[in-house]
Amino acid sequence: MIHDTSDPTQPPDQPAPDAPPQEPSARNLRGQDLDPASITAEEDEEARLPEPVDDSAEIASEGTLAIGRAAIERAVKLAPTSAGVYRMLNAANDVLYVGKAKSVKKRLASYARPTGQVARIARMIAMTANVEMVSTATETEALLLEANLIKQLRPRFNVQLRDDKSFPYILITGDHWAPQIVKHRGAQTRPGRYFGPFASVGAVNRTITALQRAFLVRSCSDSFFESRTRPCLLYQIKRCSGPCTGEIDFPGYTELVREANEFLSGRSRLVKQELAGEMEKASQELEFETAALYRDRLAALSAIQSQQGINPRTVEEADVFAIHQEGGYSCVEVFFFRTGQNWGNRAYFPRADKSIDAGEVLGSFLAQFYDDKPPPKLILLSHRVDDQELLAEALSVKAGHKIEVSAPQRGEKKELVAHALTNAREALGRKLADTATQTRLLEGLSTALGLPRVPKRIEVYDNSHIQGTNAVGAMIVAGPEGFLKNQYRKFNIKSEGLAPGDDYGMMREVLERRFKRLINDAAEGKKPSDDAVPQWPDLVIIDGGQGQLNAAREIFTGLNLTDVSLIAVAKGPDRDAGRETLFMPGRPSIKLEPRDPVLYFIQRLRDEAHRFVIGSHRKLRKKDIREAGLQEIPGIGPSRKRALLHHFGTLKEIERASVADLGKVPGVSAESARKIFDFFHPGNG
Repeated sequence: MIHDTSDPTQPPDQPAPDAPPQEPSARNLRGQDLDPASITAEEDEEARLPEPVDDSAEIASEGTLAIGRAAIERAVKLAPTSAGVYRMLNAANDVLYVGKAKSVKKRLASYARPTGQVARIARMIAMTANVEMVSTATETEALLLEANLIKQLRPRFNVQLRDDKSFPYILITGDHWAPQIVKHRGAQTRPGRYFGPFASVGAVNRTITALQRAFLVRSCSDSFFESRTRPCLLYQIKRCSGPCTGEIDFPGYTELVREANEFLSGRSRLVKQELAGEMEKASQELEFETAALYRDRLAALSAIQSQQGINPRTVEEADVFAIHQEGGYSCVEVFFFRTGQNWGNRAYFPRADKSIDAGEVLGSFLAQFYDDKPPPKLILLSHRVDDQELLAEALSVKAGHKIEVSAPQRGEKKELVAHALTNAREALGRKLADTATQTRLLEGLSTALGLPRVPKRIEVYDNSHIQGTNAVGAMIVAGPEGFLKNQYRKFNIKSEGLAPGDDYGMMREVLERRFKRLINDAAEGKKPSDDAVPQWPDLVIIDGGQGQLNAAREIFTGLNLTDVSLIAVAKGPDRDAGRETLFMPGRPSIKLEPRDPVLYFIQRLRDEAHRFVIGSHRKLRKKDIREAGLQEIPGIGPSRKRALLHHFGTLKEIERASVADLGKVPGVSAESARKIFDFFHPGNG
């Protein structure tokens, strides 16, 4: 999908919904327009396999079924006969199920029938204590609202899309005379042309690198561009044409940008023909260096297309969805085709009851998937889904143009779906194997450490600093599905009384803040956003020795935490991996065999915590260094520092700015501008 937000005249220079009432209500729901939060997990670890939903042990008795039917019958009396969305709630006002219907009254009446319900629906009815409804103008609007609410509320009996991460795009900016090519994720507010989505950041980075070689478009920031007095390294290695220092004129650079836009817009054959013609012309005129430049650009374009793998001949713009089910799990593989090119694929593992068939899972998945993403003109499916025509209509309304949804039976489109289905089958097989391996490691860890139960949630803590400065603590989380990166947290150390480098004090602060928050949330009845992940850890691992363990025990004792296992992992002599010592409260320290898989597992957990905390520390230190040059200016506090850096980009640009330029920064008065200028230019008053 391509979005153009550029100015055609370029100059050459999440609150949660309100708690539902106790009686059935037809009032409008609040919060349905909230955007789900983006997950910041890395691309290669993003797909987490949920536990299969199987409530077969919860048999609905006739007594509980009768109570649930009675609650639904009360709701039927108040239900509208028009289209709308309904929410089934239990006695604690937790949302069990969100559904839509052409007639809410008829749909709810079907739940109140004494017979004919499958086991899953019977369990849901038995748990229902209240129903809340909202009318919509059309069934199409009801479908869109249903998908939005499912993503926000994550009801137990709905199919749940478990990855809300936004997709990366390529942006060719439109707010500068020399457009820049950059990776973009998030709201598309900056003027320019957006190309995507791409399945992963890696695919975007590879494409941008090849595009730089092919079209020599700059990737540097505007502030870096304006500060150049000679070409940078990218110009020297032929990945930029050097517009910053006039190595190429404005018309020449504009032509390069036009070619890049043409290529990303799907007219790659035309662009390659033009470059081939220019290469032939230069060769005939004996300008061999120029011909070699065109040759290299053509090679870069060929590299882009070869990296994209299968490229369709007859499909210009489409998303391809294929679902495979096995062992109570579902995997949905999505391929993105834009401008006749394959822009990558991604696997999802939605949470769904074992009894829900592939078509129903895929239909619910699609509505949630496009809740916050623009749909392409064509959506190809491996299975026909319920309400397929309604889904196409809803997406067409959302996109503002016609959307086709189909399950092809022949031709190239069928081949694309078959290819996606093969990938879905293989992805689910790999995930099941990884999950089985992780389960065995957790069981081995429980046995080796003598834990009371196999841990479902492990939290690992570490901290980092340089002689006490920029101190930061970090927590990583692991479970049966591997590392849960959307659960990671960092803690900027706030205690002012800590001695520089007091690792024990830092660990005490991090643990106290973490577990006080858990205790407060439990007291207020708050639940985790992801009900498949336990809120409380079964095991806490501390990077350190007996001293760190004692600091952690002090906090646990003070908070009366008795059901969380605790160990500290001390590095071996000379920090030698494989010779770690494990410390546990009230027990002798132990060492595992160097080749023990459980020891490797513990090392992976510790190393991941170390990687995460070091990355957080470096970001904090980089920010501190960047602002250091402004620290000593009287009257310039944190807000003005941020405004100055946001406006000029670098400290060097602030130093070069005139008093008039400084005065244009929001929040900087004429007096403050003079102080800043005088600080950097003493004696020039």
